[in-house]
Amino acid sequence: MVAVAILAAGRGTRMKSNLPKVLHQLGGKSLVQRTLESCGDLTPERRLVIVGYEAQRVKEVLKGVEFIHQKEQLGTGHALQQLIPHLGGFTGDLLVLNGDVPLLRPSTLAQLLQTHQKHQNAATLLTANLPNPHGYGRVFCHGNNLVSQIIEHRDCTETQKQNHRINAGIYCFNWPKLAAVLPKLTANNDQQEYYLTEVVDYLEPVMAVNVEDYLEISGINDRKQLATAYDILQVRVKDGWMKAGVTLIDPDSITIEDTVQLQPNSIIEPGTHLRGNTVIGSGTRIGPGSLIENSRIGDNVTVLYSVVRDSEVAEGATIGPYAHLRGKVQVGEVCRVGNFVELKNATLGEETNVAHLSYLGDATLGDQVNIGAGTITANYDGVKKHPTSIGNRTKTGSNSVLVAPIELGEDVTVAAGSVLTENVQDDSLAIARARQVVKKGWKPKK
Repeated sequence: MVAVAILAAGRGTRMKSNLPKVLHQLGGKSLVQRTLESCGDLTPERRLVIVGYEAQRVKEVLKGVEFIHQKEQLGTGHALQQLIPHLGGFTGDLLVLNGDVPLLRPSTLAQLLQTHQKHQNAATLLTANLPNPHGYGRVFCHGNNLVSQIIEHRDCTETQKQNHRINAGIYCFNWPKLAAVLPKLTANNDQQEYYLTEVVDYLEPVMAVNVEDYLEISGINDRKQLATAYDILQVRVKDGWMKAGVTLIDPDSITIEDTVQLQPNSIIEPGTHLRGNTVIGSGTRIGPGSLIENSRIGDNVTVLYSVVRDSEVAEGATIGPYAHLRGKVQVGEVCRVGNFVELKNATLGEETNVAHLSYLGDATLGDQVNIGAGTITANYDGVKKHPTSIGNRTKTGSNSVLVAPIELGEDVTVAAGSVLTENVQDDSLAIARARQVVKKGWKPKK
């Protein structure tokens, strides 16, 4: 049996924010959400989150966990003391994570737990050898990685600071043994806090497991460290996709959230940003200068200098430059959505073209429709939104206005400059404009 406890009670004053530190976003997810996901493969029996500052806001974000309130933040040892009443009768292992250490790989935690259980340790802690260990507690070991002592940086002598093996603050404990010694913790240090590291003095055996990539244990204390963590995450994600057969042109200018799925042979151009639950098909070229968010883009699609949100684009379509798709747009196969076109909650059938300078909102278009330049659907009457329906093979002339609610049948032609307010039957020409008047010999008065 395994339980997980996540320390998430602190404010994080160096973030300069009223938002709890663990709720700051890293690549579209909060820090504490990423911490929870890192241990998901272990299928813990219980997940406990220790909260304090702005506890209610943390509770609103996290679901399916138990919350333990730490009224005063008196150190990591004090935080785990709050678990004693809640884990009565629990006889398994307790994995302790920090809500502001979001880059741990699931494989690292699996190795930590496996080592702990294989050697039947009282405690097993994650360590790393840092090039610059300033500010971190140092871990001192005998043979076989058995820990003899952990000393906080501020309490180390100059000689002890030469040891570069640091404590990552990630632990696995035999809970009954830990619960027995937690009441023994003291606050005899310059911070007057109860350090969890003191339990090493009372538990045996305690073993250290070195993390292979020390960047995994990067903690977040300020905005600069948050940006650094984002860079680390981006390198992981982009390296993984390039190894999987995706072409990234100028990776440093591209951002890809780890929730995005890319198919081999897709090409991502410079200045492109892929976010949320986005899927990009094979042979598709995105960018340069595009944003795709929570959208599904099919195979062999081109998206150039455009924004696509919460939408779907089918195979062979061309989007942009400077198009904006939002609000559940569905673009059919081999469609063209050209420059300065905005689609909102619109559906386009196959081989339909909206080439330039148009707005289609709350509209349903059939196959092989051609929308002339400057055509718009006037879908809002000041109170409600209304739908527009356009049948197969219908064509609208330039600068047409379709005042919704309205239906145009199949094979309709709308004359340029028309303002339509009534439905149009199949196989019709619709003209709705004033007759042109020319007055010869007329000049304006001086």
